[in-house]
Amino acid sequence: MALEARAYAESGLSEGREVLRSRGRVSPATCFVLEHDGQFGGYLLALPYPSGQCPDLTLVEASDHTSTNLHAHDFVLTEALRARGLTPQFVRQIEQQARSQGFDRISMVAVQRSHVLWRRLGYALHPEVSLPESYGTEAVYMSKEL
Repeated sequence: MALEARAYAESGLSEGREVLRSRGRVSPATCFVLEHDGQFGGYLLALPYPSGQCPDLTLVEASDHTSTNLHAHDFVLTEALRARGLTPQFVRQIEQQARSQGFDRISMVAVQRSHVLWRRLGYALHPEVSLPESYGTEAVYMSKEL
């Protein structure tokens, strides 16, 4: 919770404890803790979600969607690991895990101008996808075929 708040509270994108926990409860097998050099390095909350759709940041997740699309809802690295070039390595590991679990696509909502990084990692912009208002006006839906 503390890492999520530090990453998103200032921009108004923090979900709060119960909403955040609900994402992990829906699909624990697709949520990951990232470790680097034996230390906590961040986390990914991901859940099966229909392509072209995403969770609303203000609503507790109650649905257990059946989908071959894995929605990477919340990916946060600790401050110590940011800007060290480790994201591509973590993303490759997550993509490999997704493939091994039968997913054929990963989607996300890029916030805080992160779409630049995600495009370099092969994710395509989908400006035609409407997002819930809770993401603000600068967020964009992205996806990548695995």
